[in-house]
Amino acid sequence: MTTTLAAPDAAPVVWPSLYEASERAWELEESLPRPTSRSPEQQAAAATAKDAARSLRVQFLDAHVDALYDRLTAGRTLALRIEELVEAAATAFPALVPSAERLASDRSRPQADKEGHEIDQGIFLRAVLRSPSAGPHLLDAMLRPTPRALRLLSEFTRTGVVEMEAVRLERRDGVARLTMCRDDCLNAEDNQQVDDMETAVDLALLDPAVRVGLLRGGEMSHPRYRGKRVFSAGINLKNLSSGDISLVDFLLRRELGYIHKLVRGVLVDRPGQWHSPHIEKPWVAAVDGFAIGGGFQLLLVFDHVLAAADAYFTLPAAKEGIIPGVANFRYSRFVGPRLARQVILQGRRIRASEPDARLMVDEVVEPHDMDAAIERSLVRLDSEAVLANRRMLNLAEEPPDAFRAYMAEFALQQALRLYGQDVIHKVGRFGARSA
Repeated sequence: MTTTLAAPDAAPVVWPSLYEASERAWELEESLPRPTSRSPEQQAAAATAKDAARSLRVQFLDAHVDALYDRLTAGRTLALRIEELVEAAATAFPALVPSAERLASDRSRPQADKEGHEIDQGIFLRAVLRSPSAGPHLLDAMLRPTPRALRLLSEFTRTGVVEMEAVRLERRDGVARLTMCRDDCLNAEDNQQVDDMETAVDLALLDPAVRVGLLRGGEMSHPRYRGKRVFSAGINLKNLSSGDISLVDFLLRRELGYIHKLVRGVLVDRPGQWHSPHIEKPWVAAVDGFAIGGGFQLLLVFDHVLAAADAYFTLPAAKEGIIPGVANFRYSRFVGPRLARQVILQGRRIRASEPDARLMVDEVVEPHDMDAAIERSLVRLDSEAVLANRRMLNLAEEPPDAFRAYMAEFALQQALRLYGQDVIHKVGRFGARSA
C-alpha cells in the first residue's frame, strides 16, 4: 500500500522509512490491549515503535513542510483552518498525520486509554507554524470568519441577538455584549464553548453597528454560586478526563481562533480597504467571582479589565499538568518574570484586593458598582483613535512572528502534556470525583 499522494521530491530515503515505521507502530498498537491494560513490556514496545516513527516524522517535516503545505493548499491559494489542514494531510499523507478513523477511535475513549495520535498532529502543526512561509498563511486562515458566523451574520445584524449553547450575544448601544452562560458548570470551557465563542467574536467584529465589545460571565445555577455572576472556571477537567477535550478543536483553535481575533481582528476581503484587511474593535472584560485557568488567560488580550473587589485570579495549569495557553508568552509583560513564575509554576492565587492584581486589572470596584463602571469603560473605548492606537500597541507588544514561534512549540508541547501520565492521573481523579 502507498500513500495517496507521492512524497515530495528529494525524500527517497526518509519517506519510505517513515511510512514503514508508521505502519509498524499502528499494527502493533492494534494488536495490543488498550493502554491501561498493557503490561510494562507491552507499554515499552508501543512507546519504542511510536518514538521511532515520530523521529522520522520530524526529520521529514523539517526538510519538506513547505512543499507539503503548498501541495495541500494549492500553492497557498486555499485558506485551510487547522482542522481542515490536518484532515487534508491525513488523506494525502497518511504516514504523517493520523486518519479520521484513528482519531475517532481515540475520541471514544477516556484520556487514559487513548493512543496519543494527537501528538502526531502536534508534530505536523509545529512544523507548519515554524515555517516563515506556511506559518503566516495558516495564521491568516485562522483569522478569517467561520462559516457558522457568516451564516448567522444577517440574523444578528437584523435582530441584534444570537443565542448559543455557551454564549449569548446581544448588540445594544453600539456594544456587542458577550455573556458566557454555562450556568451549570461555572463557564468551564470545552469544544462547544470554543466554537460558540469564536462565532460570537466573529459576529461582533463583522457587524458594522458594533463599535466596542464586552465579555462577562452570566448568573449561575450551580448550587454553590446560584444567582451570582461568575467569569470562568477554565478548562472543563471532567471533559478532559473523559477524552472530550481535543488538541485541534479546543486547545489550538481557542488560541489561534477567537482569542487571536480579539487581538488582531477578523481577516476579510474588503475592496478598497487597502490600509488594513482586518476588522478590529476594542474589548472590555468584566470579572465577577473568579477567572481561573482559561478565564485568567483571556484577560491578557483585553484592552480594559474590570474586576469586582471580591474576585480572584489563578492559573492552576502546573497543578493540572498542562500549559496555560499563551499565558506563558503574555503574562510576564504585564507583571514581570518573578510574579509570572509564582502564578504559572506555583499556582499562586491573586485576589483583586491585592496590589499585585493591579498589574493585570485596570479597575477594581465593589460588586454593586460593576454595572456602572462597565458602562463608563465602554464609553472611554468608543473612539477611532483608541482603535488605531490599540492596533499599534498590539503590534509592538505581540509581534506576529513571536506569537507564531510560541504557538509552533505550544502545538507539540501541549499535545505531549495531554498524554503525560501525571496529567492522566490528575484528571482521572477529578473525573472520578465528578462521577
